[in-house]
Amino acid sequence: MRVLVATAVPAEREAVARALSAEPAREVQLPAATVHRLAPPGTAGAHDAEDPGGGFGLLAAGVGPARAAASTAAALTAAALDGAPYDLVVCAGIAGGFLPGAPVGSLVVADEITAADLGAETADGFLPVTELGFGTVTHRPPGHLVRTAAAATGAATGTVLTVSTVTGTAARAAALRARHPRALAEAMEGFGVAEAAAAHGVPVLELRAVSNAVGPRDRAAWRIGDALTALTEGFEKLAAALESWNAHDPAES
Repeated sequence: MRVLVATAVPAEREAVARALSAEPAREVQLPAATVHRLAPPGTAGAHDAEDPGGGFGLLAAGVGPARAAASTAAALTAAALDGAPYDLVVCAGIAGGFLPGAPVGSLVVADEITAADLGAETADGFLPVTELGFGTVTHRPPGHLVRTAAAATGAATGTVLTVSTVTGTAARAAALRARHPRALAEAMEGFGVAEAAAAHGVPVLELRAVSNAVGPRDRAAWRIGDALTALTEGFEKLAAALESWNAHDPAES
């Protein structure tokens, strides 16, 4: 099984790499991105360009949904052209959490990946792009995969919102929760990664470790180091669970 893991920044990518305890990464340079290829433990040298095999590709896809979508699409396209397409895409990283459901240090697995600010502001409030008659705003990862990931990691499951502007006020946090009552976390890449995965017909999963509460911006209260540690620990458990998940089984929905 080949898994592409898309994070926003290198620090998140390195947190995932620590979880995998794999052989050192081999960098694959692409026009829009660099993929760090990890071979499964005990298979050093077997997964080069001539024999891509299984394992993980780690991608620091960039900040925001547009950059994340472009980088993820580039990595998926390159793999498909090489004849070794990915079986799964995982968007992973840290995020803001909506209290009380997702406290700092906890993990969240998305059962819905939703673009929270893709639409139009009107006199009557915000309208998602779907209510304007086109597009999509939500991707739903395979249900069995979500349940497997949550059980393995101890994560809460719910909606993870993708925003282009991070929430910094109590009023905006309240407005988001009113529109998305199942929201547990807010980040900036998941929907872009999911759009790229959907275009390639590849299932997607989003795993987030909470570094701060969604609401008034208080940098002193952020716990980025703790969240990266939680991400490493959670991804180690997720990777083990993925060994038994079959992306091509029609029952896995």
